Amino acid sequence: MNGKYALMPSLEADLERIKLLTGGSSDILINRFIAGGIECALVSCEGMISASLITELVFEPVTAIEPQESADALLQYIDRYLLLSTDRPKADDLETVLRLVHSGFAVLLAEGAVTALGFGVQGYASRGVQEPAGEGNIMGAHEGFTETIRTSMSQIRRRLRTPELVMEMMQKGTASRTDICLCYMKDRVPEKLMRRIRSSLDRLTSEAVLTTGYIRPFVENGRFELFSSTGVTERPDVLCSKLIEGRVAILVDGVPFAVIIPRLFCESFQTLDDYSFKPYYATFLRWLKYIAFIMAILLPALYAAIVMHHPELFNSTLFMLLVEAERNAPLSIMTESLFVLIMYETIREAGVRLPKPTGGAVSIISGLIIGDAAVNSGLVSTPLLTMTALAVLGGLVVPELNPEMTVLRFAFLFAGGLMGLFGISLLACAVLVNICATEDYGFPYTAPLSPFRVKGMGDTAVRSSMKEMQNRGFTVEEYHE
Repeated sequence: MNGKYALMPSLEADLERIKLLTGGSSDILINRFIAGGIECALVSCEGMISASLITELVFEPVTAIEPQESADALLQYIDRYLLLSTDRPKADDLETVLRLVHSGFAVLLAEGAVTALGFGVQGYASRGVQEPAGEGNIMGAHEGFTETIRTSMSQIRRRLRTPELVMEMMQKGTASRTDICLCYMKDRVPEKLMRRIRSSLDRLTSEAVLTTGYIRPFVENGRFELFSSTGVTERPDVLCSKLIEGRVAILVDGVPFAVIIPRLFCESFQTLDDYSFKPYYATFLRWLKYIAFIMAILLPALYAAIVMHHPELFNSTLFMLLVEAERNAPLSIMTESLFVLIMYETIREAGVRLPKPTGGAVSIISGLIIGDAAVNSGLVSTPLLTMTALAVLGGLVVPELNPEMTVLRFAFLFAGGLMGLFGISLLACAVLVNICATEDYGFPYTAPLSPFRVKGMGDTAVRSSMKEMQNRGFTVEEYHE
């Protein structure tokens, strides 16, 4: 640490430098008092501390200390004999002091001492534990992560009460100084892999880390990938199941989502409820999601390709119905499909971004006005609107892959409209090659399908009984290089 930032014996000089470094910010509180016959100052940040805690646990015990010989003796007495808080870091430079203050600590400075004591008395406002909005379940726990990283860490620890669970705290963002936490099971994650992940995070030199999107590109493969090799979840129970399988998780302070490394393609079709239902019903639901995923991507493209290039695939009755429906449509099949899909994406984005009080107007405008008027006016045919609606509905079954499905739906529509089934086949091969080539730190994204693992099929192709699965022992560690 550069000498100009080191704490000085002069309390007045340290306080002046703190005011200078913070620009005289009004939320930095400096309370000066006498403790043990020595002049002291308690530095804190307004809105980040609990007033009742700092009064009860710090001010009252410290001001009642009998006279001490020196400032070092005072701080040593406080550190050794007074349990003012469970989290009591020390600081010997102003950078550490300000970092603690901005994190909700109260820092004690004393005249003549070159060391400061921090007390964990955080009391900032935070959202309580609530049910996740994007990962609903029927029979599982109804609580999700919160924006406070310490609360999220406690939710994980409450479910995995083992010393093998390790949580490493670090800070990222040169300006935001955001706390992030690496979570992993030390007996299941190779140390070599952890070194590579830490090395990847060291490349993150952004000024701020405000969401998981700031971190994921640094822990993913740098090649072009259609599907992300890392996943996110806002459910503590889902994250714990991944940690048991040998994954690594990253928590970000201020974000109720955790990043999971690595993520597998098959996990997008798995939910926690699958393990609460009977195996045959869970298998049915899983295959329903597989079919919905394929339908969401290919249905508009197949309709456009067959109608425009391969009408002989329809039987005569169905062909005549489609001809009758498309007779009055002024646009081509592909143009109609693009119009309907773009209209849907616009409506969906409007529904997400609009304030809730006006959100109901989106459904009225889209359903009663735009949809009904488009069909009655002949701009869009009823069969095409039905195909598009089924594709969109299928995408809602697997919401985690919705961004990828949206782009692929348009890509396959162009391929099918321009080159028919041949174009769809070519694009499907390219997509499969990209998916199979996707990996993260040596973990294949398509595992356990490719490379194939028989014992992994019990929770991929089907959902075996819990008695069989607990003896199967399939983890992603088998794929590590």
